[in-house]
Amino acid sequence: MSIQENCRVVANTRLGEGLYALTMHAPAICAQAQCGQFVHIACGEGNLLRRPISICGWQGDALRVVFQTKGEGTKWLAARRAGDVLDVLGPLGHGFGVAALGAKPVLIGGGIGVPPMLQTAKAAKDAGAQPRAVLGFRNRGAVILEADFQAVCETFVTTDDGSYARHGFVTDVLKELLAGATGVAACGPKPMLKAIAALAEDAGLPCQVSMEERMGCGIGACLVCACALKAENGETRYGHVCKDGPVFDAKEVAW
Repeated sequence: MSIQENCRVVANTRLGEGLYALTMHAPAICAQAQCGQFVHIACGEGNLLRRPISICGWQGDALRVVFQTKGEGTKWLAARRAGDVLDVLGPLGHGFGVAALGAKPVLIGGGIGVPPMLQTAKAAKDAGAQPRAVLGFRNRGAVILEADFQAVCETFVTTDDGSYARHGFVTDVLKELLAGATGVAACGPKPMLKAIAALAEDAGLPCQVSMEERMGCGIGACLVCACALKAENGETRYGHVCKDGPVFDAKEVAW
């Protein structure tokens, strides 16, 4: 059940070019949050639609989100300071089912799809699993949360241009980790998720993917985030990423 909560900003830190980590006091939302869910934040009176942002993590009553500035709404959010109050709706959507990923899951994030995988790694570790994380970025300047992941589990970083860590893609690392893995979970651009899903299927491993789609209402009332899924009869059906997802079994998605 989602809650509309007025949340006081505790801190808003710039992580890189257009990248911010915002922590807010959100006791009601934290009490119900699950890894992989998101919140819908009202970003100023001039922006009618809320902005959906993945939950990066929480500790006690403090909720943390990491976002990238793309338009007027997120630019407004980036300008918030400690003490400001945000109108937040959440937690929303279905998160990752860490139990189904087994004892040695591989958790993969690409770009701004990295943040929700951090709490997923923590949840897997808390459940007694030994997760490994693979984080992919365009270049050195886009790398975020590496130290946070390293504090939780073994972490691999790739950059498209080779300017930092390993030159290549997350799928290159995944191929090397599949033999010892029990499941795969990922969040990022759709082409990346499609490639990951194919590798997991070939290896016979369960795979969960968090789909990144533009959202309007965040509660399934509009059609902005419609996603093509496979029906039981083999035909294509459409679901809402905000309500039916954002996390899906990879075999459900009509790639």
